[in-house]
Formats: sequence, structure tokens, C-alpha cells
Amino acid sequence: MNLRPATPDDIPALHRLVESAYRGETAKKGWTHEADLLGGQRTDADGLAEIIAEPDKTLLLALEGAALVGCVLVARQADGSAYLGMLSVDPERQAGGLGRRLMAGAEAFAAQTLKAPRMEMTVIRQRAELIAWYERRGYALTGETQPFPLNDERFGLPKRRDLEFVVLTKAL
Repeated sequence: MNLRPATPDDIPALHRLVESAYRGETAKKGWTHEADLLGGQRTDADGLAEIIAEPDKTLLLALEGAALVGCVLVARQADGSAYLGMLSVDPERQAGGLGRRLMAGAEAFAAQTLKAPRMEMTVIRQRAELIAWYERRGYALTGETQPFPLNDERFGLPKRRDLEFVVLTKAL
């Protein structure tokens, strides 16, 4: 697996990957998804373009040969820490260690390139199996929660109204 930063030319393939990993019937092929909690889109091409253009954000692409098989967002935060988000693995390739390697690559990028002392992330509270997966990789719940953007269709159409994020952190 090779990692490289996304460019605007990657947006169509990146959009397909993220949507397939998080939403709809294709997402259900993988072991973890949001399809039972949210409908609609996970992101859109404009949102991906904004991320790619932002100097403090890097979307790392995981490539096997020329095939895009995963991605992860690493963002510099105001306090010097890094934020990990949009971790996506092709549903056909989940449960094979790719997500773990992609996360390790994101952590190395945050520590080495951004000089971040810790990584932070948010996960929908109702995704217990995903939270447990992150905890097995050294992340800890902080006890902090953040509201989910329930009324912003850019982030999906909630199938329930009690969605919220929990915050996890890991020292790098």
C-alpha cells in the first residue's frame, strides 16, 4: 500500500470510495458503516475539493498499484494536535488490515509532518463496534461529546434524532 496526498484530479474516484464505504447497500458489504443510521450522502465533490484546498488538511490516499482502496483525512488543529477523519476502506477490502495500516500511516504523518503530540477523532456514539476497534488501537474516549449536524443534508439524512459524536484521543 502506498500513501499520497489527494489532488483535485482524484475527487471523482475519492467521492465514489467514501460514499461506498459509508452509505447505501455497498457500505453494508463491509464490517462497519453508517448506512443503518444515515441515508443520503456522506460528502460531495465540493466538500472534498474544499478539504484538498485547505492548507491545514491532507487527504491521504491508499493505493494498491493504481487502485484507490482507502483514504483518511489528517488535519492540523489550532492547539497543535491532529484530527483524524473520513477513514474509508473499500468495503470489498475491509477486515484485511488495510484500515489499520491506513490509520498507522495517518498517525505517522501527523507525528512526523505536523509534529502533532496527539491525534483526536470523533465517532458517532451509536457505532459501538467502531469505537471498540479504535480503542483496541490505543484511542481512548475523553468523555466529551459533540452534536451531530442533524439538519445539514451535506452530512447525511439521519434515520434517528439522537445521533451525537464522542471524542477519542491518542498520544502520538
